[in-house]
Amino acid sequence: MMHFPIVIHKDSDSDYGVTVPDLPGCFSAGTTLDEVLAYTQESILCHLEGMLMDGETIPLPKTIEEHHQNPDYLDGIWALISIAPSKISRQSKSIQITLPEKIIFQLDKYAEQQGETRSSLLAQAAVEYISTHQSKINF
Repeated sequence: MMHFPIVIHKDSDSDYGVTVPDLPGCFSAGTTLDEVLAYTQESILCHLEGMLMDGETIPLPKTIEEHHQNPDYLDGIWALISIAPSKISRQSKSIQITLPEKIIFQLDKYAEQQGETRSSLLAQAAVEYISTHQSKINF
């Protein structure tokens, strides 16, 4: 799972507004906190899918600690939105890969412990690898 920090803003005469600091241009809003959290997850998924469609690399989310001193967010409420990389694109494609049996065993065991699937764990690993090596990868 990727955990994107969000900042929730609320003025007395408005709905809740949300900024996603790691995804410039990704915003959301809602009338209740529950609503805004659900809408923000959908906004992040749509934003990330758009980035992939445009050939952009998905950034790794930073921690709240890395963002909370930003003066733009001082009056906000912080939360985390969890995103499964396997859910980013509405289209999935089955592929065949070959891995050593012991790695598959470790992969499956770890995925089960995390409540994930093999596919979602591999998708997460791919996103993290590409994000950390993006200067070395040409799209």
